[in-house]
Amino acid sequence: MRPPPAASLVSDDAMPISKSPGVTPTERMLAELCDQTFLRLWTYPNPYKDDGHELCDLMVVFDNHVFVFFDREGRHFQNTARDPQLNWERWKREVIDRQVKTASGAERYLRSGRKVFLDAARQKAFPIAIPSADLRVHKIIVAHGAKEACAGFSSDNVYGSLAVGYSNTPGGVPSFPFMVDLTKDEPVHMLDSHNLPIVLSELDTFTDLIAYLEAKTAAIGKYDFLSYCGEEDLLAHYFGNFDVPANRHFIGTREEGINGIHIGEGEWRDFLERPEYKRKKKADKSSRVWDEIVQRTCQNALDGTLLGNASLLKGQGAIQEMAREPRFSRRALSEEMVRAVQKFPETGGKIVRSVSLMPSFDKDLAYVFLQLKVEGRDYDEAYRAKRQALLQIACGAAKNKFPHLKRIVGIGLDAPKFFQETSEDFIWMDCSEWSDARRVEFEQANRDLGFFNSPSLNTRMMTVKNFPDEPSA
Repeated sequence: MRPPPAASLVSDDAMPISKSPGVTPTERMLAELCDQTFLRLWTYPNPYKDDGHELCDLMVVFDNHVFVFFDREGRHFQNTARDPQLNWERWKREVIDRQVKTASGAERYLRSGRKVFLDAARQKAFPIAIPSADLRVHKIIVAHGAKEACAGFSSDNVYGSLAVGYSNTPGGVPSFPFMVDLTKDEPVHMLDSHNLPIVLSELDTFTDLIAYLEAKTAAIGKYDFLSYCGEEDLLAHYFGNFDVPANRHFIGTREEGINGIHIGEGEWRDFLERPEYKRKKKADKSSRVWDEIVQRTCQNALDGTLLGNASLLKGQGAIQEMAREPRFSRRALSEEMVRAVQKFPETGGKIVRSVSLMPSFDKDLAYVFLQLKVEGRDYDEAYRAKRQALLQIACGAAKNKFPHLKRIVGIGLDAPKFFQETSEDFIWMDCSEWSDARRVEFEQANRDLGFFNSPSLNTRMMTVKNFPDEPSA
């Protein structure tokens, strides 16, 4: 029986996408960091407006979130003979103040619905549609050139990071060297040479970074002022505060009657020594298996070498769902995939298969992981079509077994235990609407296969935390 159709990966317009690597050395560093955090397919340096002028130094678009980065370096502090206050004022005016205005202009441009291009000649359209509904624009300024001067200005400065304060009256006090005062209204985020790689490596998934920026924006709006000695110190404060009922980290305090928050110097330095942080960094190493699958597929899409009937850059899809997983969830998913690979049956047979169902951090989503061992396999259309059909039936069987699921991603490949080289098939199944007819179709298709119907089905329950508990004796 032929199962109902579902979307498989990927590009129906398999054309290579040429991206700028960044113009300056600091822009290239920013692009490399963002390629890892946001993934290559959604990260584009040096996009242009419809008038041929650059919109920003780097833009990322994912779902309804747009990140616009402005990267600037000033060399004013190299003139050590000049008054430090004057150096500071000139550096801040060029590197920060002008970029704040430019960032506001970029947001207005994006909200206007005007076109964005990858090149100044406006021949290459930006490959991802800018969402018009519920658009969230995150404006991020990266300031270079003050680290050494900042570290030398005060013996109390640990890393040479810029201090930042948000208040109702920015500019109401004299400009103090290496303290950036910003408005609470439509806030921008300030990073510098030291904490840029910290933030983008510690919050290296869409979900993790968005959660942090939204918690920060909420605190800026809640308090009369929010100040901190370095973005890394604010990050340590965020990691150290966890709201159990809401299941999320936050910035600030649950105490009533507090109208301002200041995070002192050295919070990040101290946090690095905490055992829970060290456990997290060790545990996160296993999560890179998930990253490698997504990055490899993204690069193939950029190179125009993917096959399939659904586009990675248009709407929902398997890779988009995988890219949404936060770091702690990727850790659990990667470990489960490795466990399934290791436990693949050693028994002989012309066809041997193993299927696993893995939950997402999103309760409405799950992943079906199908491994196949087929004697005399080849990669002609018949074999791939059969593997995709099996994967599709397994996804439908998972929906029948667990009716609460609204979306299922199928990942199918040749059993890595026996094949050094494998290819992947992906399916994204929208099962939010599941009619009786569709349920019966998959029941019939699965009758002889028995996906998720076996009496020997093994179930494991596990609890995963962003910061793992200390292992019990």
